Amino acid sequence: MTPFDLKYALESMTLIVDTREQPTKRLEERMEVCGLPYIRRKIDSGDYSCICTLPNGKELDFSDKVVIERKMDIGELCMCFGSQRERFEKEFQRAKERGTKIYLLVENGSWEKIYNWSYKNKSKLHPNALVASIDAFRARYNMQLDFCRPATTGRVIHDILYRELKEYLERGEGENGVEL
Repeated sequence: MTPFDLKYALESMTLIVDTREQPTKRLEERMEVCGLPYIRRKIDSGDYSCICTLPNGKELDFSDKVVIERKMDIGELCMCFGSQRERFEKEFQRAKERGTKIYLLVENGSWEKIYNWSYKNKSKLHPNALVASIDAFRARYNMQLDFCRPATTGRVIHDILYRELKEYLERGEGENGVEL
C-alpha cells in the first residue's frame, strides 16, 4: 500500500458503535470527542470498532480484527467478573476464536482504586479476586486493559482504532480487502 493509499484508507475511517450501546447524551459527547463519523450496527464482540474504504473501493470491516469494550466504572467491571461472568467470558471466547483483539476500556478507574477497594460501595468483589480475573483474561484472551476519564474516552477510542488500523494496513494485511 502506497503512502497515498494509506492516507486515503485512514481518512475514510468510520467508527462502528454497537447497537447495544445506549443512545445517551454521554454517547453523543463521546462521539463528538472521537471526531469520526459513525454508524450504529451490531458487533459480535465489544462496543466499538471501525471500517474504512480501501483504494480499490472495497470496504474493510475491522470489527473482526480489533474491538473496544467500554465499562463506565469499576463497579460495572466487577459485575462482568461476578454475576455476568459467564456471558462476559463467552464474548471474549468468541473474539479469541475469531482472532479478534479486545481492548477493555474502563472509565473512572485506576489500579489504585482497585487495590484500595474504593469501589466497595458498588461491589463486594475483593480486589484480589478482581485483579486475578483481570490477569486471567489478559493471559487467556490477549486482552489489553486501559483506564480513562469519561471526558477522554472518545479520544482514546479514536487513537486505539486509528493506530491498530494503520499498523494493519502498513503490514499489507488489508490489501484487496482480504488478508494476505
